Amino acid sequence: MLSPTIRRLSALTVNRIAAGEVIERPAAAVKELVENALDAGARRVEVILAGGGIARIEVIDDGCGIAEDQLALAIERHATSKLVDETLVQIATLGFRGEALPSIGAAARLTLISRPAGQDSAYRLSVVGGAVSGVMPAAGPVGTRAIVEDLFFATPARRKFLRSPRAEAEAAERAVWRLALAAPAVAFRLVSDERVLFDVPAQEEAARVAALFGREAAGVMLALDATREGVRLTGLAGPASLSRATTALQSFVVNGRPVLDPVLRMALRLAYRDVIAAGRHPVAALRLEVPAEALDVNVHPAKTELRFADANGVRSLVMGAISRLLDRPVSLGSAPTAPLAPFTPAAPLSSLSRPSGAPGLALRPPSYMPATAAARGFAEAELALVAPPSARQIAAPAPDPAHPLGAPVAQIFDTYLLAVAADGSLVLVDQHAAHERLTEERLRAEFLAGKVAAQPLLLPVVVDFAPLEALRLLAQAETLARLGLEIEAFGPGAVLVRAVPAALKHADAADLLRDLAEEFAESDVPVALEARLDAALARLACHRSIRAGRRLTVEEMSALLREMEATPRAATCSHGRPTFLKLSQAELEKMFGRRGL
Repeated sequence: MLSPTIRRLSALTVNRIAAGEVIERPAAAVKELVENALDAGARRVEVILAGGGIARIEVIDDGCGIAEDQLALAIERHATSKLVDETLVQIATLGFRGEALPSIGAAARLTLISRPAGQDSAYRLSVVGGAVSGVMPAAGPVGTRAIVEDLFFATPARRKFLRSPRAEAEAAERAVWRLALAAPAVAFRLVSDERVLFDVPAQEEAARVAALFGREAAGVMLALDATREGVRLTGLAGPASLSRATTALQSFVVNGRPVLDPVLRMALRLAYRDVIAAGRHPVAALRLEVPAEALDVNVHPAKTELRFADANGVRSLVMGAISRLLDRPVSLGSAPTAPLAPFTPAAPLSSLSRPSGAPGLALRPPSYMPATAAARGFAEAELALVAPPSARQIAAPAPDPAHPLGAPVAQIFDTYLLAVAADGSLVLVDQHAAHERLTEERLRAEFLAGKVAAQPLLLPVVVDFAPLEALRLLAQAETLARLGLEIEAFGPGAVLVRAVPAALKHADAADLLRDLAEEFAESDVPVALEARLDAALARLACHRSIRAGRRLTVEEMSALLREMEATPRAATCSHGRPTFLKLSQAELEKMFGRRGL
C-alpha cells in the first residue's frame, strides 16, 4: 500500500476548521466581539441581535478604534495588539490569541467599520466566507462597529447543529450578562429583535449586580473581601435565604475575565451546602485577583476555562470567606419575607362579616406599645376575647433593640413562635427548624474540637481498586484518619478499611471508599466523607431537637430567640429551610390593602 501524500491545507480551510473551535455558536461570536470592545477601552458597548444572532450580530463601542493601515492586519489569524511579549504569562487583556475576527470572517459575512481618535474618517473592511475586500472610507464615529451577518453560511455543517433562534438569543444574552458583570465601569445595552433586554449605565459593582440579578437580590447581598497568599476575593454573596433552582445567578470573574470554572463552582456549592436545601443553588457574584504567574488562561480557544497553580488554595479562600460571611449573627435585614399576597376584596367591605361561630382572637396591646386613647379605652373595658387553642398569648417583655429577633408574644399551634422586634416587625419562628440548627452547630463544634470519633469494624473490609486509585487513596490516609476513616494497604490494588467515623457506623464502608476515590480523582479534598459526616450531624440534630407540637414556656421561647441570634447560620435549618420569617409594617399594610389609602 502506498503511503498517502501529506499536503498543506489552504489558509481558507484552516480558518474554517479553527472557526469551529472559537465560534461554535452566535453567543461565542458575541463574546469575542464584546471582549475586543472592552480591550479597546470602551466606556459604552451596545449589542444588537436579530434571529438569535444567526441572522445578524452588531457590536458598537466607543473604544480606541483601529487605524486605517491596521484594519487588514486585524483579520489575519494570530495577529494581535494585545500581547506585550510572547511568554503567555503576563496576559492582562480578555483576548490575546488573534483568532476571533478571522474565525468569524471565515464562517460568516463580517464588516468592520472603525475610526481611532485623530483620524479624519472611519474606514470599512468586509470579509465574506474568508474572502477579504479592500479597505474603503466610511462614515462613523470614534470607536468600532462590527457587523456579523448570516453566521455559518460558509460552514453549513456547523449551522445545522444550531438550536432555535430563541435558544441562541438566550445564550448570547447570557454571554453579554457575564461581561457586563465583569466590567461594571462600562455602560452596556443589549437589544434582541428590537426588544431591549437591559440597558445599564457605568456604575459601582453593587449597583450592577442589583441591576442584573434582579430586585429580590437588591439590598440583601453580603459584601466579601478576603486575601490569601496574594489572591484576593471580593464581590457579593447572597444570604442563605436567597437561593435558586439553577446556577443562573452565579458570576465568576478572574482578573477581569468572566469564567465558567469548576473549582470556583465547587467551592461555592460547598460553602453553602449546610445552609441551603438540596437541589437549590446559592446566588453570588465573585471576583478574584490572582498573580499572573499563578494563573493559566491559555487553556482553550474560548478562554472561559483556566487553570490555577494552587487550585486548593483558591478553593479554601472562597469556602472560608463565604463560611465566615454566613457565620454572621442573624438579622432581620437578611430574613425572608413571608410570601403572602396583598388583600384584594371580592365584595364590598361593608358586606364582609365573620362567619358564625368562627373563633376570634384579640390580644391586649403589650405594655411596651404606645397607648392611644382608643387603646386605653379598650384596655379599661377589658375587651379581650378568649384565644382559640391554636394560639397562646404570653406576657411579653419590651423588645430590646440589641435583639433583632425581638421578644416573644405568642406560640401558635405549639409549633411557631410569634415575636415583635424593636422596629415593630413581626417575626415568625419555626421552633423545630431553629432548634435543629442550634443542635447541629453544637454537634459540629464538638467534632471540630478534636479528632472525629472512629468506630472500629468488627470485620475489616477489603476493597479492590485499580492500582492508581488505591495509591491515590493511601496517599491521603493521614487526612482520612483525622476524619475517623482508618485505611491501610492490603496488597496490589486493594485497601483495607479498619474503622469508619462513628457517626457513619451503619454506612457501607466499600461504597464510602469508592466515593472517596472518585472525589480524590478530581481534587485533594475529601468532599464525599465530609458531606456524609454533615448529613449524619443533620440527622442527629433532627432527632435531638424539640419537636413541633411541644408547648414552650416563656423562658424557653426567649432563650431560643437569644441563642439563634448568637449562633452562626441560624437563619436556615439543617435542610436549608428558613427558621424564621418577618413581616414589616409596610408588608402588613400591603396585605391589608392599606397602601396608598
